[in-house]
Amino acid sequence: MTENTLLWKMRHFVYANIAETTRPPSVEESSNHLNITADEAKSLYRELNNRHAFFLEPGTLTIRMANPFSGIPTNFKVRTNGKAYFANCAWDMLGIPAALHRDAVIEAVCTESNEMVQVEIRNGRVTETNLLVHFPLHFTRWYDDLIFT
Repeated sequence: MTENTLLWKMRHFVYANIAETTRPPSVEESSNHLNITADEAKSLYRELNNRHAFFLEPGTLTIRMANPFSGIPTNFKVRTNGKAYFANCAWDMLGIPAALHRDAVIEAVCTESNEMVQVEIRNGRVTETNLLVHFPLHFTRWYDDLIFT
């Protein structure tokens, strides 16, 4: 198996695990699933982080983001198929139902007013048409500090 093939298998496993369990797998879970050593799994995690396939907590091998999924609780909770996922931001909260091809109910906290907003996705569409999502930082700067953005 080539390194590139193994890299894609790891990426696929991480995303499949999040879709199934709502959380990213640990390095140990990933190495066990792929039947590779922990050191090989660590190397693959680092490479996937370098390629922006997912993002690790700084200084660790813990997956913080596998866009659109968040590895930690956030103000963007997406409920679908009897599960609750966290999104990294307003953009990603819309990406989770799209990635899973599911209807969803989203609970988001407005960062300016601290008000709870509920958004429903049905048949791939937002049902409420009077909502506005504002991105205060231009897209070209998102990767300057992705956690802040």
